[in-house]
Amino acid sequence: MSRWVFLRGLTRESRHWGTLPAQWEAAGLGRPLLPDLPGNGALSAQPAPWSVREMVTAVRRQLSAAGVPGPYRVLAMSLGAMAATEWASAYPEEIDRLVLVNTSMRPFCSPAQRLRPRNWGKLLRVAQRWHDRAYCERTIHAITCARTDTLAGDIARWQAIAADAPVTRQSALAQLLAAARYRAPADAPHCPVLLLASAADRLVNPACSAHIAQAWSAPLLTHHWAGHDLPHDDPQWLCDAVARAVSGLD
Repeated sequence: MSRWVFLRGLTRESRHWGTLPAQWEAAGLGRPLLPDLPGNGALSAQPAPWSVREMVTAVRRQLSAAGVPGPYRVLAMSLGAMAATEWASAYPEEIDRLVLVNTSMRPFCSPAQRLRPRNWGKLLRVAQRWHDRAYCERTIHAITCARTDTLAGDIARWQAIAADAPVTRQSALAQLLAAARYRAPADAPHCPVLLLASAADRLVNPACSAHIAQAWSAPLLTHHWAGHDLPHDDPQWLCDAVARAVSGLD
């Protein structure tokens, strides 16, 4: 069976998956591999590249160094899903399946759908106060998470992650511009693709996932109350949705 690889999004790293990896393994989907995008997590000392293709190169390099050969199945969200799509396009023999969570890509989505205008001012203030991590993490939580019962613990953990592996403002900008500039191939990846969207996503319009699913004739599942960070809000639903999708295919 192919190993699952998880790819997070803008300025986030493997520890931001929270409980999902453990629940994923408990659901019988295997232990996922958790590489980071350059500029984040274990690679926070590296400057983030200005293109999604270079992010793919970094991910492939990490997996090669870990001695875990493909092909892989990839669960990826947001910017990570763009990297996963580019990976499947550039190296189709390495990817068996894609599960793309709350993502957006040109040419399928408009700029206002890809980043809801109501957040532009909030994200600008985050950039201005980048070293005030308490403010930044609270703002990110408010924009990306619908579940608030774990708010205090989430903010404490996220601040600790930021202190341990700080993402520079320059790396954050590079990742944001790479995402904005990325243009997906018009043709669908050669592997099976599943789109997952959150109806209550306050950052990215869920219509983006619907547009991609329609263009690629791929199935789309929608969570009705979760926010952009679906793995945070309802990791069990995510595990169950993927387990059902892949059942009978292994």
